[in-house]
Amino acid sequence: MRLVLGALVVFATFTWEHATAQSAAQGQVYPVRPVRLVVPFPAGGPTDVLARVLGQHMSEKWEQSVVIENRPGAGSAVAAAAVARADPDGYTLLMAMDTTLVMNPLAMKTITYKAEDFAPISLAASNTSILVVPANGAKTVEELIAKGRANPGKLNYGAGIITTRLGAFLFSKLAGIKAVSVPYNGSAEVVRALLDGSIDYAVDGIAPHLPHIRDGKLRALAKLDSKPIESLPDLEPLDKLAKMPELADISTWVGVVAPVGAPRNVIERVREAVVQATNNAEIRRKMAPLGITVTNSTPEEFAALIKSESKRWEPVVRESGFAN
Repeated sequence: MRLVLGALVVFATFTWEHATAQSAAQGQVYPVRPVRLVVPFPAGGPTDVLARVLGQHMSEKWEQSVVIENRPGAGSAVAAAAVARADPDGYTLLMAMDTTLVMNPLAMKTITYKAEDFAPISLAASNTSILVVPANGAKTVEELIAKGRANPGKLNYGAGIITTRLGAFLFSKLAGIKAVSVPYNGSAEVVRALLDGSIDYAVDGIAPHLPHIRDGKLRALAKLDSKPIESLPDLEPLDKLAKMPELADISTWVGVVAPVGAPRNVIERVREAVVQATNNAEIRRKMAPLGITVTNSTPEEFAALIKSESKRWEPVVRESGFAN
């Protein structure tokens, strides 16, 4: 009887301590340890700059370290696959682009993740795409189109990610230009190709090209949406210049996601930090010269955008032949 009573006391003590510890853990406010924010591109690019700004804000708000981890490769697929396999506890987050969540699943048959492997938290920014050429290239959109039509198969265009590659493909198709698509590993390679004359034009984000546009080595011919660009205030929309309504709203976007299954309270905590950061006037001022418009959304709005963009781009991917 004493042995039985002793065992019951030990069991009761263990159960109480376990329940108390579990209750304490549940009462802790996320995060209680460092958070990894994975960036699918090298350090120094627009997505990395934005991630570091957000990470600093989150760290200050939470009084907890936010570690930026750069994992470039395969147009963001390497980082996305790694985060998709991570524990869905909210301590591994991903800066996911349209390329990550829309284009890669549509165009890359070999990727090991799908959009449904992630829980959308909030959009963070959009980046206006521009049509850019070498300084000694076409001086206007009309001149580029005329040159392309007069020289079928002779012009080359470059892109660093599938999103901008599809933008350039769509422009070429609508303009009646038969041009050769040259894929590159990121915008830095696209810039070099434009500078050395390897390609005749590109559709890309503003930031990598801006220094060379300012020093006269590259020329921006048009932007692919109607948003004002602080660093290029006089640049006209391509839709207005060439009457291509299909190109009236093409921009890249980026948001924060977690592995699917992340607790709702964690998602709300991260979203709250993103919203506060993206509503900060100083952060908006810092990103504007890069052509980046900071924004935010609800998880539901973010999920709806992923769905609508997939529907929009699926026939373009199929027609382009870029799927592999």
